[in-house]
Amino acid sequence: MSQTALASNPDIVPDDGLIAPHGGVLKELYLPAAEAEALKQRSARLPGVDLNTRQLCDLELLLSGAFSPLEGFLGRDDYQRVVEELRLADGTLWPIPITLDVSEAFAATLNEGDEVALRDSQGVPLAVLEVQDIYWPDRLHEAKRVFGSTDRLHPGVAELLDRTLPVALGGRVRGIQRPAHYDFGELRDTPRSLREWFAANGWSRIVAFQTRNPMHRAHRELTLRAAQQVGAKLLIQPSVGRTKPGDVDHYTRVRCYRALLPQYPADSVKLSLLPLAMRMGGPREALWHAIIRKNHGASHFIVGRDHAGPGKDSTGQPFYGPFDAQLLLERHQAELGIQIVPFPAMVYAANRDAYLPSTEVTPSDEVRDISGTQLRKHLHEGTEIPAWFSFPDVVKILRERHPVNAPRGFALFFTGLSGAGKSTIAQAVVAQLLEHTSRPVTVLDGDEVRKHLSRGLGFSREDRAANVTRIGYVASEIVRHGGIAICAPIAPYADARAEARALVEAHGDFVEIHVNTALEVCEARDRKGLYAQARAGKIAQFTGISDPYEVPEQPELRLDGEAVEPAALARQVLALLRNKGLIAS
Repeated sequence: MSQTALASNPDIVPDDGLIAPHGGVLKELYLPAAEAEALKQRSARLPGVDLNTRQLCDLELLLSGAFSPLEGFLGRDDYQRVVEELRLADGTLWPIPITLDVSEAFAATLNEGDEVALRDSQGVPLAVLEVQDIYWPDRLHEAKRVFGSTDRLHPGVAELLDRTLPVALGGRVRGIQRPAHYDFGELRDTPRSLREWFAANGWSRIVAFQTRNPMHRAHRELTLRAAQQVGAKLLIQPSVGRTKPGDVDHYTRVRCYRALLPQYPADSVKLSLLPLAMRMGGPREALWHAIIRKNHGASHFIVGRDHAGPGKDSTGQPFYGPFDAQLLLERHQAELGIQIVPFPAMVYAANRDAYLPSTEVTPSDEVRDISGTQLRKHLHEGTEIPAWFSFPDVVKILRERHPVNAPRGFALFFTGLSGAGKSTIAQAVVAQLLEHTSRPVTVLDGDEVRKHLSRGLGFSREDRAANVTRIGYVASEIVRHGGIAICAPIAPYADARAEARALVEAHGDFVEIHVNTALEVCEARDRKGLYAQARAGKIAQFTGISDPYEVPEQPELRLDGEAVEPAALARQVLALLRNKGLIAS
């Protein structure tokens, strides 16, 4: 499906005078109430997809018009041109592929022209997709072109290569109802409602600020100066969909943003939440953010240093240059429809007791800063956070969320062939951990999980993946409450392991440990005779014999399961945990 340019599409909701003229027109995809109800009833008889977090965020922004001019998920022609040229097939500027990925098994049941119900995690129908394209994207090529890397330390690359299903469905989407949100309802605007608020309050020049972190004094100075520079009101619009693993949860962040608002002049700032699933795509993501803010009615957009950058790659180098995003947006400024406001980082000069742009720092200035790591250390230890760094009300919220000396939960995820020694090493790790800590430790052994949590699942790829996802979910809940989860499944598939990682890293640390034991050693250890049965054809889809084991490419630790005693291998695991600061030295 090729998206139709806004200027020539008669179905687009016209500018009704209530919306900011610089924002352009919106492509809202919700049906009128009567049609939506009829489609809702019919959707119960359609094949359906229960959307994951990323897909759900994408659908919500498609339906509301935040992704205008898109009318649905990209078909092959649009996808290919977006990947190669940052444009839809008709030439419209669009930098990030918005695709609906499904399994090959599900895709095999569909034909072009079919309809698919799109549902939330509870099975509630939100929209119907009219399938106009079924295609197999080259994900590796997409990673190279869109993210400029295939390094899985990039969260967007890891998501794309390890957790995205192989087939894409393209087609027009018709909306039934908005996704349910039970938090911060008064801050969840659609593009139309936000534009109407701007018009009702007489705001015509609005500069938008994107963030995924708590805001402190430096952020307040940056946004205030940027707004004053262009004579605009300020829209703080944080992403509250999916951000970078390990980020502060959005509930805490939004409380911090609300606490910050009184530090701005009266009638100068609006806080509004954006349910965006970030890709951490650097320059392309910055361009995407600008288009989204234009659709929400902003006239200007702040682009800072290393906008939407994910940090450093496996060689220790930044994925993107500090000003790559600013340069890309400036290159497309004429057709963007929103004015870019490039702004340097704000730094604190102790000798002046003031914040100033980094470009104005002189050799005589005493520049001070607190990194994210240092801030977490202050919170963990209960030490003083300087008043020049943040505001008392913001610090209070962060301290509530991160109590003094509260342990951070983590999951050890052992993976390897049957008989590799995973469970034995895991038990040795548990014993050595409990010699030194009273923290709660929960073991999720593969066989035990199969008996209790995953009873009824078979050994197809889908059932194996579901088993690992269930382990990941339980582990994530343990980690969320500061506990230690020790998992020891075979987990043969990289995408399922990556899904488990994503679940855990939303709340704590995930440590993947590959127990690398040779197949012949595993067979020799086999007390149940499973390998012999598999070789005789009596057991189908047996990992290592008739089904593949996808060796982890970059585990946190790789152990030789036949080299030394389990106790010695366990000591290697504990040494890693100490080095990562997860247990006391």
